[in-house]
Amino acid sequence: MYLDKTKKEEIFAEYSKEAKNTGSVESQVALFTYRISHLTEHVKVNRKDYVTTRSLTKLVAKRRALLNYLKATDINRYRALILALGLRR
Repeated sequence: MYLDKTKKEEIFAEYSKEAKNTGSVESQVALFTYRISHLTEHVKVNRKDYVTTRSLTKLVAKRRALLNYLKATDINRYRALILALGLRR
């Protein structure tokens, strides 16, 4: 599996203030970004996999909603997260 427990813990430790804080916006967005990049590569190879394409679209929407929330509440954390993840916007 592409996303095992150790990889999740690594992502949470890198992007959240505490390693055990899996509910922070930063850690959720980082996890979604990792999953989006993996699914994007899968969809590039398997163009007719419509279920994965729909899942990818839903993940992008969830990440966008979280980023909009973070932008509305704390613009400095939003800007830092965008730079850390390398997202454009």
